[in-house]
Amino acid sequence: MSGDEAGWPRFPDVSGAFTEEVTGARPVWQVREDDDPATILADHGISGDWLKAVGFRGKARRAALVPNADGSLAGAVLGTGDGQAGDPCGPSELLIGLLPKTLPDGDYRLATADGEAAENAAIAWGLGSYRFRRYRGNGEDYGPRLVLPEDTNKARIKAIVEGIWFGRNLINTPASDMGPDDLEAAARMLAERHGAWLKVTTGDDLLAQNLPMIHAVGRAAAQAPRLIDLTWQPQATTQLKTVTLVGKGICFDTGGLDIKPPNAMLLMKKDMGGAASALALAHMIMALELPIALRVLVPAAENSVAGNAFRPGDVLTSRLGKTVEVGNTDAEGRLVLADALALGDETGPDLMISLATLTGAARVALGPDLPAFFTDDDDFAAAVARRGLTVGDPVWRLPLWRGYNAKLDSEVADMNNVSDGPFAGAITAALFLKRFVTKTRRYAHVDLYGWRAAARPLGPKGGEPHAARLLLATLSDEVLS
Repeated sequence: MSGDEAGWPRFPDVSGAFTEEVTGARPVWQVREDDDPATILADHGISGDWLKAVGFRGKARRAALVPNADGSLAGAVLGTGDGQAGDPCGPSELLIGLLPKTLPDGDYRLATADGEAAENAAIAWGLGSYRFRRYRGNGEDYGPRLVLPEDTNKARIKAIVEGIWFGRNLINTPASDMGPDDLEAAARMLAERHGAWLKVTTGDDLLAQNLPMIHAVGRAAAQAPRLIDLTWQPQATTQLKTVTLVGKGICFDTGGLDIKPPNAMLLMKKDMGGAASALALAHMIMALELPIALRVLVPAAENSVAGNAFRPGDVLTSRLGKTVEVGNTDAEGRLVLADALALGDETGPDLMISLATLTGAARVALGPDLPAFFTDDDDFAAAVARRGLTVGDPVWRLPLWRGYNAKLDSEVADMNNVSDGPFAGAITAALFLKRFVTKTRRYAHVDLYGWRAAARPLGPKGGEPHAARLLLATLSDEVLS
């Protein structure tokens, strides 16, 4: 396995972003646009004269330091607009994520939030504190720290922030240090941390275990393809919901023999973003010991070019026995997912979710910040949509429109891996995956980007395990209600 002197992969330490020591912590006031900030400060015994002098109002994303009479720092104020100006399109307390990169070092506490708003704000602080430092020194100097608010689930806050940092680290690491070997090592580390069971099927053993499409996609790479299979359940063994997560783990995608142009390859280290999201969510579930019998399947491979690479026009036999004509080798993600989904489906879980950086069509339709979400379960879709907005991790539902199934027809095989035209690419890809799920009670698919194109309150530019926080919130509601 590749690595460096710091011992990567390692689990992120979020202690640099938080503290539980209240003494000396400076307050942070959240001010809405229609509030009088001077009055709010006066209620806390602080003069608002400075804010009046600089004309501060509670416009969203505007922040200011507040001095004491002697010039020392009394605290900070953050404008929250109308209360629903968060990132992206969520509650305004998520804007707290702006502050770790702008405030002076020291300890801070929330002065104007409690309950779910305080938990959201603390999570936003943690997400905004993230820095990818693997190749820029070993220091973990995360700057200012936030006092974890009282009357919140502190373990939950830490688990969520840890999970997202973990997923970001995986995506941000280039393929030279995050190939299938390294992705396996990260999953193994996670399994050991939580006492989970891990099985890995590698190389030609994939053929022996009837996972032929994973083998075909990854056989041309220097590191062998594999299926990573993690299972876990809490000590309580009754009334467990069975949940299987399937994350696309294409550690680098050249496009194969249908090779991508150079500019399209620049971000292809993020093509394992679905696996990163699945593993990030898995950490949260295990750390919080949700009453879930969890399984995580990650088909890990690199789509490379070599003499033994699979070709356009090849016909592959899937785990289900269905044959697939390869219309394009750059549509490899759905091939590896199909075998993994078929395997996961064999046990008939209550819920199976696939997460993948699957199609450019989803990005054209919805942009980089809004993953496409597919399911036939209207109640689950409504719950996901609602929770996505409350935690600032939204998705947008697209239809599994059966009328487009014919676009996957093949003249020589049971199906083609791409549609017969340029339209509805995200939908036809989801329909392809759904063909390999027959026993699962409820199936959902997330087509995500896995990357933040520019710095935002909830994190810097770079890798992002989209939908992990949303799915944790939704699953928590279901199993804990």
